[in-house]
Amino acid sequence: MAPPPEIAIPSTSISDEGSGKPYTLYNITLRLPLRSFVVQKRYSDFNKLHETLLQQVGASPPQPLPQKHWLKSTVNSPDLTRERQVGLERYLKTIAESPDRRWRDTSAWRSFLNLPSSSTTNSAASVGGRASNVASGAADPSTWLEMHKELKQHLHDARVSLSKRDGAADTGNMTGVAEAAAAARKSIVRGGTLVVILTDGLKKLQESGRIGDGELRRRRDLISTAKMEREGLDKLANSMPTSAALGSGSSNGARGLSASPEKAKLLNGNGARPGGRRLGGGAPAQETDKTRELDNQGVLMLQQEEMKTQDLQIDQLTAIIRRQKEMGLQINEEVERQTQMLDMLDEDEARVRGKLGVANNRIRKM
Repeated sequence: MAPPPEIAIPSTSISDEGSGKPYTLYNITLRLPLRSFVVQKRYSDFNKLHETLLQQVGASPPQPLPQKHWLKSTVNSPDLTRERQVGLERYLKTIAESPDRRWRDTSAWRSFLNLPSSSTTNSAASVGGRASNVASGAADPSTWLEMHKELKQHLHDARVSLSKRDGAADTGNMTGVAEAAAAARKSIVRGGTLVVILTDGLKKLQESGRIGDGELRRRRDLISTAKMEREGLDKLANSMPTSAALGSGSSNGARGLSASPEKAKLLNGNGARPGGRRLGGGAPAQETDKTRELDNQGVLMLQQEEMKTQDLQIDQLTAIIRRQKEMGLQINEEVERQTQMLDMLDEDEARVRGKLGVANNRIRKM
């Protein structure tokens, strides 16, 4: 039995498609064992799902649906949006993780989340709906990053499959070669689809102005890097495996990419990365919350500001040390004065002691 999907609602977005009045879309992220995707639903869709589950199962789901507010709108109230987002995520997670499968086994549940079913017709509809929702989900900044992670995973899977293909070719396992090549081709095709979707989503983000110019340039670099890597893997997938190329003669061996240095770079995940930003001269530094929203010029200005701040802190520390030095010198002078006063006190005490001795001698004589 397949494990239930991991469900989360990491973000929301505002849309007015299909009606003149804006409404809130909840970006539902689903992670399955072999893939992940995004489904966008509005509150009315959740309400219809709840009523349909109640009709098909005959009992209410284990988690109640968040109530509708008639006097407030999530479009104008971020607090209400966040509250409902958390409530809807809890609603879906409770149904997905409940020991009672009655609500999960209904067609309404699978249709709502665009999950595949045993019916061919429903599967085709699910695939079409998922593609539409994924394309619209790329217009959300947070969902865009989730989809980029999925793209990198597909490229990684393609590299692994191509390595398996070459390993099978070395042992003469032609069945393994065919299976690994098919798996690599499948991952490359999915990666190409995501590249197109992410590129379109980035254009929509630029038009909506939901991300800054620096972040926009950074994401363009990510897409450019992934596109170049995908093209390199595609060339590698179309080339002959090493053993097959050598066994078929020098004419096929000259097809070139399988024995070239580019192959090692692609399979190691180090190829086609000229567009990325590298912080520091050594190992690549991790992006921080400050640098993630900036372009290269912004990072340079941020570094200059940090250096100015450090210089100011050094000046302040120098002034503090100078004051400490002055206080130390003043304390030393005060100690020297106190020492002189003690020496004078000793001299006075010795003089008084001498006079007392003379007085005592006179008294004894008297």
